[in-house]
Amino acid sequence: MTKLREIIDYTDGYLRTAEITDWTNAWNGLQVENSGAVSRIGAAVDACEAVISQAAQSGVTLLVVHHGLFWSGVQPLTGAVFRKIKTALGHDMAIYSAHLPLDLHPDIGNNALLARALGFGDGEPFFITKGRPIGLKVRAVLSRDVLAARLKEVLGGAVHLAPGGPEQTACIGIVTGGAGGEVGQAAAEGVDTFITGEGPHHSFTAAEELGVNLFYGGHYATETFGVKALAAHLGERFALPWEFIDHPTGL
Repeated sequence: MTKLREIIDYTDGYLRTAEITDWTNAWNGLQVENSGAVSRIGAAVDACEAVISQAAQSGVTLLVVHHGLFWSGVQPLTGAVFRKIKTALGHDMAIYSAHLPLDLHPDIGNNALLARALGFGDGEPFFITKGRPIGLKVRAVLSRDVLAARLKEVLGGAVHLAPGGPEQTACIGIVTGGAGGEVGQAAAEGVDTFITGEGPHHSFTAAEELGVNLFYGGHYATETFGVKALAAHLGERFALPWEFIDHPTGL
């Protein structure tokens, strides 16, 4: 058995959770404590009831997620909120959340890993949010169709395109998750093609008007990379088994 506190202290330092400003309800770090020992790590995008139930059945004692328990703010411990907490505590399961610290990590971050999976290398910092760049910008000349095919293969599903930019890309920005509504910021930072997970209705026409290709790869699909990589990293460092708990939303 590995001590929970040893893993948490290491992970907080590795992800720099204390340094990186995030949305208030992200609550990066340890969200639920257990009795102090970890025997199996689980990784998931969301700390939803289905994931926590599956993790409990698999014997997970540390669940690492991208979207934690408190995105909706303070809530009474009733209904699904009660059931999630009861399941975690009843199965001695700690829950750790990492949002922006995982998005922007240079080695195991969602954006870095998606860029590498697409064959783009490391890129340069891009898309200032909460005082620091959270995405990546790469110089790449390729056709929109080729990029669409790569995205479909890497993400394992359909990719939607607002074809507002050039048919041949030159500068591509990547911000996983729900950054489509900020296509104006992406354009202002010099990209002609912007890859994200999802965006609001108006982001499609905004991309057309800004002259930017906007790829929506799916919020969930673009954010599976980081939690898998973090769990694999912790599993190797602490000699612990780990698994990815897949609960896709299709969004």
